[in-house]
Amino acid sequence: QVQLVESGGGLVQAGGSLRLSCATSGSISSINRMGWYRQAPGKQRELVAAFLSGSSTNYVDSVKGRFTISRDYAKKTVYLQMNSLKPEDTAVYYCNLQWGGQEYWGQGTQVTVSS
Repeated sequence: QVQLVESGGGLVQAGGSLRLSCATSGSISSINRMGWYRQAPGKQRELVAAFLSGSSTNYVDSVKGRFTISRDYAKKTVYLQMNSLKPEDTAVYYCNLQWGGQEYWGQGTQVTVSS
């Protein structure tokens, strides 16, 4: 059974940093297609950052230059380093994995940025 577990969320002041982690478990042979999404209250879930084919990455415009997605193949873990956080980054952040023709989601971790 595939599971994704996020951690690292919390409350931070504007301008601060947080690092989110998404640990995978189960019979996963690849973490190549993983990404981070977020959903703020009253808004649709949006893609924040993701690995595309190969080592290329994709970021939503609002986080470019501030957020960095990375991964550790040995640990089968994906990270999201978030710097220069803004109040508008406040949301529940979800990890997403596409593998074996299916899509998996973590339970989400709350990120709150105070002004």
